[in-house]
Amino acid sequence: MRDEVRDVVMAVRRLYFIRVWKMDLGEGTVISLSAKLDKTNPRGIHIGRYSVVAFGASVLTHDFVNRCDRDVHIGDDCFIGAHSIILPGVTLGDNCIVAAASVVARNVPAGSLVAGNPARIVESNLKTAHYGIRIPREP
Repeated sequence: MRDEVRDVVMAVRRLYFIRVWKMDLGEGTVISLSAKLDKTNPRGIHIGRYSVVAFGASVLTHDFVNRCDRDVHIGDDCFIGAHSIILPGVTLGDNCIVAAASVVARNVPAGSLVAGNPARIVESNLKTAHYGIRIPREP
């Protein structure tokens, strides 16, 4: 019962982001209930199909100090780890994984695993399934 209620709440919240705030969220995208999507420039958030923004993660689209809005693009089949921060103007390619508590300040090429503050590429040429689940490499 609890999981069913949570699924309904998440579906309603997703529709709220799309219909009210006009965010561009792809089919099957999952946004944790505790994730923060910047509502200062909500139309600047573009998240691809079957990607996940985990609990406590933040996606920012405005720079208060420099007074500018910059879009954020997150590709298909990506995973944004817990308490990570995606800064304004960043583009993450398809099949990317952002490790927990990372701060992403620069663009990340497709198929990359990034970690740290600032986030750096730890591994390249990754393959992920839906929701950023890593597919093991064949020997």
